[in-house]
Amino acid sequence: MQRKINLLLLFFSLIGGAFAFLIGEWLLGRWLEELPSIVLVGIYFAIVALGVGLGALIAEMVSPRLNGASWKQRYLGLSWKLLPLTLVLAFGVGAFTEFIYELNFGGVKPVKDVVMIIDDSGSMMENDPDNRRYSAAQSLVMQMDEDNQVAVLTFSDSASIVQPLTPLADEQNREKVSAAILNLKTTEGGTNIKGALEESLNVINGDSSSSRGSMVILLSDGASELDTASDLRTFTERGIAVNTIGLGMDNPSDATLLREIAGVTGGQYYDVSDAGRLGDVFQQIYDRLGDRTLLTERTDATQDSPYYAAVRILSLLLVGAALGVGLGVVFDNRHLARSFGLGGTVSGLLAGLVLEYGLTGFSVPDGIIRLLAVLVLAAIIALFTGVVPVGEGRLTRRGNRNTGAPANASDNFPAPRRNRGSKGF
Repeated sequence: MQRKINLLLLFFSLIGGAFAFLIGEWLLGRWLEELPSIVLVGIYFAIVALGVGLGALIAEMVSPRLNGASWKQRYLGLSWKLLPLTLVLAFGVGAFTEFIYELNFGGVKPVKDVVMIIDDSGSMMENDPDNRRYSAAQSLVMQMDEDNQVAVLTFSDSASIVQPLTPLADEQNREKVSAAILNLKTTEGGTNIKGALEESLNVINGDSSSSRGSMVILLSDGASELDTASDLRTFTERGIAVNTIGLGMDNPSDATLLREIAGVTGGQYYDVSDAGRLGDVFQQIYDRLGDRTLLTERTDATQDSPYYAAVRILSLLLVGAALGVGLGVVFDNRHLARSFGLGGTVSGLLAGLVLEYGLTGFSVPDGIIRLLAVLVLAAIIALFTGVVPVGEGRLTRRGNRNTGAPANASDNFPAPRRNRGSKGF
């Protein structure tokens, strides 16, 4: 039993993890909206396990510092056969923890209903003479998922319902909402934001489903009288975020009300000077409703939830432990399984912290954060044999059938006979 480190294993594990990261990122970019998140996250962690495991196995095959030369001679073939078990173990743990992470606790409801409130006042003739806001809203409706419902309101001196909450599972409904938006015209009048928000609550309350969360997108180029403490109380109590867009706000003070509305309700404010960018902003707001996954930033009502932060960190801890134990099984060594398992637990904890606080707290591309988490997993597992001593200790007793080698070195020699003659027999 010795504390020792195979630097070649560390190097190859990092390379394998980096290649696995590239494949995983391609899968996320290509299939995030197509495959169930539970399946996709499980596959992502399985690929990471394969990359790290393959790198570690090749390193020990070249320089068997941890397992010894006897492992290479007698058990290498078995290790190659056991390598797929790391994929199965990582996939199972990853999929299970993602399933737990997607559960809604504490009254959290997935946001499926979107209410768009579009300023129709006379000032829009100057800030949006080509009615780009209507085409942006129509484009968003065409991009929404089938399980969404959408409602459209316009307002000037008063608010009016263009389209009540309409399910988009039926393509005819989608076309109906789209046509209603494209037929809108700018009118004369002022900016009654309070009335528009009150009417949006009436629309949301008219929906009989209590299991669906709602979100509001409010677009305006002005301000009006509004008591954010009292007039927005219902929004805050029910967790309805109001995302606001200020169009052509040349004077920063004009956007104060829209910023406050977004801040009080848990939404975000977007400042847009060019109406041609409205399409991108609408899409950006909608994309933040994306499914909650262990690998991406939380952008729904659970964004600041300490519960879901803890679940993510604990989930990565379990994934790391599974990866470490899987490596020990590949090498058919109970001591390595213990060392790698403990190292995987520590590395999973750190990787979870990297994902949780890196995805939400830093202006760094999400891919860089995920790469750092993968490299942390690979590096600490490889280095932990310098903390927990390892030695030769098989998980199985059989030898390598291909070589015919016995399971124990003592099997090479017969047991010594007693000298019976010394006792007079």
